[in-house]
Amino acid sequence: MRWSSVLSTQTDPQVAVSVVSEAIQKELLGAGVDLLLVFACGHSEASWDVFLSRLRENFPESTVLGCSAGGVVGGGREVEGETSLSVTAASLPDVAVVGFHYDNDSTASVDEAAHWWHTHLDLEPEHQPTFLVISDPFTCDPTKLVNGLDRAFPGQVKLGGLASGGTEAGEHILVLDDRVIRTGAVGVALYGDIEVDSVVAQGCRPVGAPMVITGADKNFLLELSGRPALEQLERIFSELDEGDQALFRDLPMVGLGMEKGRGTYRQGDFLIRHLMGMDRSKGILAVGAWLEEGQVVQFHVRDAESSRHDLEELLTQHARSSPVGQTEGALLFSCLGRGRNFFGVPDHDSGMATRYLGGVAIGGFFCSGEIGPVNGQTWVHGYTSVIGIFRSKGWS
Repeated sequence: MRWSSVLSTQTDPQVAVSVVSEAIQKELLGAGVDLLLVFACGHSEASWDVFLSRLRENFPESTVLGCSAGGVVGGGREVEGETSLSVTAASLPDVAVVGFHYDNDSTASVDEAAHWWHTHLDLEPEHQPTFLVISDPFTCDPTKLVNGLDRAFPGQVKLGGLASGGTEAGEHILVLDDRVIRTGAVGVALYGDIEVDSVVAQGCRPVGAPMVITGADKNFLLELSGRPALEQLERIFSELDEGDQALFRDLPMVGLGMEKGRGTYRQGDFLIRHLMGMDRSKGILAVGAWLEEGQVVQFHVRDAESSRHDLEELLTQHARSSPVGQTEGALLFSCLGRGRNFFGVPDHDSGMATRYLGGVAIGGFFCSGEIGPVNGQTWVHGYTSVIGIFRSKGWS
């Protein structure tokens, strides 16, 4: 298995695709390319015809997946809001690559999804596929998509993001092989001599003590540790310093423990969701997720330092538990709300990932929503960096 990732800021599409193609061919030293991930910012629709035809000419056996974006990641660098092209190439011996296009009407319900996915892809759970998925935010329900994939292939890693940069339906471009697609989602399933780890950095820091939900109704938080939820929130808020109070006012977040009965939680064990509102007369809170009694809750805040520490801690945990020296490549799906304006420095997430993953090739794009697992279930996130880390199982 070999990976290469190259970024070009040339505005001429012919020049840009030539630059990245030549660099990939040089880095892979003649190895066959089985998968191409193509992300572009600021290029016209006509440019995609140039990209796809040239890439097909240079890499005729590859499956191509990609989208337009508000920013791209390539070669471990990040370019936001400027004309740029990122191409990541993977040579994947003994790995099957199955491309697909998904439409909202493909499955009527999550209950029907498993059969649809199995027949549509001609895959069963025994194949143990990993999925890379790119969704259009205006024409596809990504939650329905990932819930269906989880039902069909439980426990398997699904990674990706929502195309970005557009403001209405029809403005985003999705690509699959030689096709330019405007609706739904595109993706690939990978199975065989490949292992994929994920790091999902939601960028938050807990405040106050964890509490147990003792009253809930759908997404309404009624009671925490035997007291009205709003009363508990007000108590915790009053104990925060001025800086954390300002952060919580600006973007109040709730961390949901994903394992009932667990004694302690560490970085990455919470699913982070927005605190949507409150009803003072009833003392209840509205959260952007379905809630269950017995679930652990802890309020969170987000700022650049918290996000930096979160990503570093999760990458450190990965380095301790996984053979980083065997990592061949990585993909980064990062929120548009992160990046240079948030951290104050360029290449923050990609640079940190490069350091902790041993300098491997890293490509990707800035998303309108990020797709990645928390505690074995796939979620659509915001303000998050999702990193897929690839290596072979060592069959050959």
